[in-house]
Amino acid sequence: MRSLANDSDRQAILERLNSLRPENQARWGSMSPHQMVCHLSDSFRAALGQKQVSSSSTLFKRTVYKWAALWLPVKWPHGVKTRPELDQHLSGTGPTEYSADLDGLRALFDRFCCWPRAYAPHCMFGPMTRGECMRHAYLHMDHHLRQFGA
Repeated sequence: MRSLANDSDRQAILERLNSLRPENQARWGSMSPHQMVCHLSDSFRAALGQKQVSSSSTLFKRTVYKWAALWLPVKWPHGVKTRPELDQHLSGTGPTEYSADLDGLRALFDRFCCWPRAYAPHCMFGPMTRGECMRHAYLHMDHHLRQFGA
């Protein structure tokens, strides 16, 4: 299973990120590529405990939904609502300059992958193991990179 814990998967995601262009058209959703870069950065900030995100966790989401999202071999569905603090149309971090925001995402990605401590609980899935966090982060990035054909 693909995960940011694997060097080859990490490199593949970075190559796809490098192929992203601000003019790429969304295949679904309402974010621009630049907003998506900021959304992914906010997600890493949340995992690293640098951004507070309100919880929508329930027993179902922490068990069945988390297991299905992480381990079933299916692409994530489009249109699943995120928390307001991670939503680029609400209170997510707004884009500034594309190359600077992309560099910021790369730095957060590296920090996340090398993080020596426990990650903050996920806003929907609650506490996760390092393996679950690395799998989730891979799937989250894959989902949004596919959104823009990268």
